[in-house]
Amino acid sequence: MTAAQAASLSLSALLRQPVTDSDGHRMGTLADLIVRLRHDDYPLVTGLVVAVGGTRVFVSAADLAALAPDRVQLAASSLDLGEFRRREGEVLLSEDVLGHRLIDVSRVAFVKAYDVQLSPVLDGWAATGLDVHRRRWLSLGPRHSAHPPRDWKDFEPLIGHAESAQVRMATGRIPELKAAQIADIIEEATEHEQDELLAQVHENPELEADVFEELDEDRQSELFKDRSDTEVAEVLGRMQADDAADALMDLPQERRVPVLDLLPEPQRALVHRLLGYHDLTAGGLMGTDFLALPATTTVADALTAVRGARLLQPQALTVIYTLAPDGTLAGALSLVHAVQAEPANVLADVADDDVVVAHATDDVVDVTTRMADFNLLAMPVLSEDRHIIGVVTVDDALEAAIPEDWSRRESNHRETGSEG
Repeated sequence: MTAAQAASLSLSALLRQPVTDSDGHRMGTLADLIVRLRHDDYPLVTGLVVAVGGTRVFVSAADLAALAPDRVQLAASSLDLGEFRRREGEVLLSEDVLGHRLIDVSRVAFVKAYDVQLSPVLDGWAATGLDVHRRRWLSLGPRHSAHPPRDWKDFEPLIGHAESAQVRMATGRIPELKAAQIADIIEEATEHEQDELLAQVHENPELEADVFEELDEDRQSELFKDRSDTEVAEVLGRMQADDAADALMDLPQERRVPVLDLLPEPQRALVHRLLGYHDLTAGGLMGTDFLALPATTTVADALTAVRGARLLQPQALTVIYTLAPDGTLAGALSLVHAVQAEPANVLADVADDDVVVAHATDDVVDVTTRMADFNLLAMPVLSEDRHIIGVVTVDDALEAAIPEDWSRRESNHRETGSEG
């Protein structure tokens, strides 16, 4: 145990302890501790909530003379007995954190806070750790937990206090996670938890679109139900066209045309075209992102084009397609082979001209089977005159091939802290 740990206190040991004045006279009992979240540091204790009779009053942390497991002593000899009112940005450790769910950011799972560790810092006291393990019936108390507290910074508390949400959003760590991880968390969250998670994500419109792409259809539809047509169109406008088309079709019929009309060009045109294909065909599965270059392009120029294609999804850049002078498909070159090829070579000399393709009306099962048979990361979908109209990427093929009840498995890490 370090010196800092030895000097640390447990919130649960402090709660309901007598609060005394400078002469040791009892003034009330400790009901809660107030902290302010800080982005790069531990939440600093800024005040106490003291229960005096039936009233909860505020005491500034500057008036705190001593904080110990058996006593809370103030430097003052009197209290302002005005009823406590939470100010914007304040977090109450007992009311908002203790016993509530929070997100274990490193494991991307919900856990519950069973205790809060408080440690002395240069400017007072700070919340430095969380105990997320349920105690056994024979536990010796909060100071004898079998599990040492973990670093506060490993977690994202979901406070749920609407009035302070805007201030707290600046310290939120949810945007640091991958879109698929955030989607998984949202799908497990309660309505109030969802609101807080989505509020953080909403600050980054591109991330918000990525998260909605990853949500399952039912949850996506549920969240769109509470948004206006304009707000839905703003999200769909940043999604991949194929995902946006799927999401649009999941909206109630009376909302589809109004939302479609609000989409920006060229997204509206792409989505409108994709809506003409059945879900269970290559046309319904394909995306509209791909990189196709004249066969006379040099490998060096092709790689420059890959580097510049920042608006295309990465899965669409695993293959470079080559075009004949009439714009029809001529060949395909994997990104790996392009990197390994001589930069001065033209694509026609290094690309494979025997390309495995699909057509828009091909059945999804046939498409995914063909991709598996030929170990393809992407497969072009061609029109009748051999022009590329889209590409089926391996992530979409896997999603179509894997049974729906397998796609969202129960995480082994959910509520991991609830058991010892």
